[in-house]
Amino acid sequence: MDKEVTKIENDDTTTSVEIKVLLFARARELTGVPDLILKMPLGSTTQKCMDELVLKFPSLEEVRSCVVLALNEEYTTDSAIVNHRDELAIIPPISGG
Repeated sequence: MDKEVTKIENDDTTTSVEIKVLLFARARELTGVPDLILKMPLGSTTQKCMDELVLKFPSLEEVRSCVVLALNEEYTTDSAIVNHRDELAIIPPISGG
């Protein structure tokens, strides 16, 4: 077990980054998960992350065009670069009354 943890901690982050993705509202319903860890190539944008998420969860295509993205608790654009251990939130529109 210790060997496994050491390997994870020593992963080479010179070619890839791992980010935590938080899914809210309809995005959470469509994927069935509240959050996940996503490994992406170094230099990836939030849009590229969204592309990867749609590949993993094709049902996300339903909300893709209307989501708001937040990177490290601040609203962001789809061209923002993600860094290792960043937190990306996928926030679809929320309706209610």
